[in-house]
Amino acid sequence: MDPITITIDNFEDEVLKSDVPVLVDMWAPWCGPCKMLSPIVDEIAKDADGFKVAKINADDEPGLLARFNVTSIPTLLVFKGGEVTARNTGFIPKDAVLKLIEA
Repeated sequence: MDPITITIDNFEDEVLKSDVPVLVDMWAPWCGPCKMLSPIVDEIAKDADGFKVAKINADDEPGLLARFNVTSIPTLLVFKGGEVTARNTGFIPKDAVLKLIEA
């Protein structure tokens, strides 16, 4: 499955109220490290089992970034039960992203 595009309108339903953990990638089209991380996130989304993968465009949703004190991108957040349980800023390889989800 492709990552879900998150906006302020669907954030609560898709992320905070999700029955399964959600990996959220906060990115922007002009960000070099984001471009490196994006294919990894897309690949993880295609194989996702027991969790969802979502993306938030930082340029389109600055309020969501501010809500979670995201000042640098890419930032990955893992939500479980509506709470952030793991966080990483900057590029990381696929195995490290998967470990975030498992944490």
